[in-house]
Amino acid sequence: MTLNELEDIIVSRKTADPDSSWTAKLLAKGPEKCAEKFGEEAIEAIIAAVKDDRDNLTSEAADVLYHLLVMLASRDVALADVMAVLNARTQQSGIAEKASRS
Repeated sequence: MTLNELEDIIVSRKTADPDSSWTAKLLAKGPEKCAEKFGEEAIEAIIAAVKDDRDNLTSEAADVLYHLLVMLASRDVALADVMAVLNARTQQSGIAEKASRS
């Protein structure tokens, strides 16, 4: 599965019955709850990385990616828009790009 395919599934759940899907239930709770869940998963991934737990980190990274896409969908931000920003940033060095933000 690609991130684009996962994004399509998540977006399709925006109109689904919250009782039929975890994604629909999470989206129905609003962007704030989606952001909270993303933060929780990110912290769990950080802990797994610090503990050098490869299997758990792999699992938590999947959760992070999923919850990031849910959070983006909750605010109608397309993955393609995020990828366009990343693409633009790779056109120059990371140091130069970071300096241009300030």
